[in-house]
Amino acid sequence: MSRVIGFPGAASRQESGAELSRHTKSLYGTKDFREKRRRIESRHLRPGGHQGRGSFHLENVHLICTLLRAVLCVSGMLRRGERNALDSRLRTLEFEFANLPASFEGFRILHLSDIHADGLAGLAEASCARLRGLEADLCVLTGDYRYDIEGSCAAVYPEMGKILACVRAKHGVVGILGNHDFAEKIVHLERMGVRVLMNDSLEIRRGIESIWICGVDDPHYYGCDDLPGALAPVPEGAFKVLLAHSPELYEEAADRGIDLYLCGHTHAGQVCLPGGIPIVLNTSAPRRFARGIWRHGHVQGYTSAGIGCSLLPVRFNCPPEITLIELRTKQEGTGAGSPP
Repeated sequence: MSRVIGFPGAASRQESGAELSRHTKSLYGTKDFREKRRRIESRHLRPGGHQGRGSFHLENVHLICTLLRAVLCVSGMLRRGERNALDSRLRTLEFEFANLPASFEGFRILHLSDIHADGLAGLAEASCARLRGLEADLCVLTGDYRYDIEGSCAAVYPEMGKILACVRAKHGVVGILGNHDFAEKIVHLERMGVRVLMNDSLEIRRGIESIWICGVDDPHYYGCDDLPGALAPVPEGAFKVLLAHSPELYEEAADRGIDLYLCGHTHAGQVCLPGGIPIVLNTSAPRRFARGIWRHGHVQGYTSAGIGCSLLPVRFNCPPEITLIELRTKQEGTGAGSPP
């Protein structure tokens, strides 16, 4: 199932969010994947369990979290790590594409990932301070809205509401779910104006031209992604942006003709050695896909460092980020993408 978003020019984010909400239902993907996700969610508390492409997860072992917190407290590093986690950076990028429709020249995508909004006091406020004054055409969210992986999701909704209220995107917000997210969040996110894509695609038009935003369910823990299903309504030759929680679909994305792949999940390491060298990346994808700009065949990819934290609400040598991406028509002899 697909939806079309037109471009009414001066519409506010709140108006666009209301428009999205009126024209969408809570989509959970195909029946088989919906049932698979529900079964996995019911077993989500099993230590170390997973059904997707991920392997061992430190955050599933409570003893490790307790020991690491104790070490940071004793060493005096916990408060410093928390301060680092609230000091987000704005990263602006330009990506060039030979097949970008001319009317989408300069189209700006605000990419927010791994928000974990209820994980650290003051995170929503710090994020709003960074978002203030930013204008985009579309905001995309690539999953992981809460901090914990078990229990009620109720605490995250007020914090997410604060952050979304600070987003200024002419034509609203589109999101997917990550490995920290239960399907129950879809209803709550859509009430806040987020169009949630679960193995589905959305057409965005400017005049007679369009691009397609394709979103899949979490490929890392749940393994409920269905890229062929998400692409089913997309016409041959269309410009395609894929939203996936993790970079682990890079090969399938190349095979399916994806142009831009936006993801997160890895937090770019979150706790890194000096020079930003990640210690743990928590992905089955090769390390070159786990942070920042990458390419694979035709696919231009970007893996966000994310806004929030998991395991512990700290960051070292790896600042959180908000990313603003501008799409450009590729000029002959230029590279595919670069920071300005």
